[in-house]
Amino acid sequence: MHSKKIIIIGGGAAGLIAAEQLSATCAVHIYEKGKTIGRKFLVAGKGGFNLTNAAVDKDLYTQYTAHPILQEAIQRFDSQAMRVWLEELGVPTFVGSSGRVFPEKGIKPIEVLQKIKDQLIKKGVQIHCNHEFIGFNTAQQVLVKHQDKTIALEADAYIFALGGASWSVTGSNLKWLSYFASIKVPTKAFEASNCGFEVNWKTDFKKNHAGTPLKNIQLSIGSKVVKGEALITDYGLEGNAIYPIIPAVRIALKAPTATFIAIDFKPNNSHQSLLAKIKGKRLKTKNYAYEFNLSKAQFALIKAFTTKEEYLAPERFIEAIKYLKIPVQALRPIEEAISTIGGISLEALNSNFSLKQQPNLFAIGEMLDWDAPTGGFLLQGCFSTAAACADYLK
Repeated sequence: MHSKKIIIIGGGAAGLIAAEQLSATCAVHIYEKGKTIGRKFLVAGKGGFNLTNAAVDKDLYTQYTAHPILQEAIQRFDSQAMRVWLEELGVPTFVGSSGRVFPEKGIKPIEVLQKIKDQLIKKGVQIHCNHEFIGFNTAQQVLVKHQDKTIALEADAYIFALGGASWSVTGSNLKWLSYFASIKVPTKAFEASNCGFEVNWKTDFKKNHAGTPLKNIQLSIGSKVVKGEALITDYGLEGNAIYPIIPAVRIALKAPTATFIAIDFKPNNSHQSLLAKIKGKRLKTKNYAYEFNLSKAQFALIKAFTTKEEYLAPERFIEAIKYLKIPVQALRPIEEAISTIGGISLEALNSNFSLKQQPNLFAIGEMLDWDAPTGGFLLQGCFSTAAACADYLK
């Protein structure tokens, strides 16, 4: 019989690993508002089920919002520890492209989730689905709603793992922000991260090129520079070269001046080498695409955002190839974002992830205000904060 009772609110990635880590020493109960736990595993698996990233030490923790509580958690339970945990669970992993870590070939997301569920049940974790967190009563007790009944939960400690505001199909929403604000916990409004941004395309450009990739390009805004690929969409740009610059774009959009990103279509060619290609030639505009090896979409994009004078002068066209300024109108809505920032401020937490306002309440995972790129880092952040919190409560 365990002497300590822990209640976890939320059956997502962070809540599940916290439950497993605590189950050996505590009586653990998970309360989940949906019909089943771990739904984000299944949704995330549709795009390639990367569970973490092989980066370690500084290469790992510098991917996240710079804050001591987050850095310490990631160092204590890093990607290597995560892979060991998965191996012990019966989920061997391998390192794929760009350092992403996947379950071995043939292991489906639903199988990984089932192994976690089986482990929790084996260790005596009690899972209560269809129980929605609805806030706190006047005595600041935790309340959940089951069918038409409101229940005040009793435990030695409560771990909240309610997720961010993206992927509403998995149960994430904004409701809980107001519940914590009501007990004077510092919170921040949610904003989109790891998302596309909007560009005011001309109708013809959008009609002819939406859905076309821009390969082997380099994007920059301020000091942030990223190589990769972007996709032209009806609304703007999306893709793996876009997501890492979103934090800088988000900040720039809040300034009173216009926001621009720059595209280098030939990052492996210097400005001088491109000039050398046309030296001594009387180059016509109709030959630009061939001479500089530009795709139809690249050529059309450069033409759309240069003046007539810039377009007609080969030397100035080369400048646009290397540094084409694209005006950004807005980020895409939270509902379309892969992740969000905002939620409970990291400054509201003690080093063990308990709330300074109420030390028997803990918060972990994406409901905290931190940012990280895609590629396994988001899930790892959830796992690390959960494991760090569990270490304290064991």
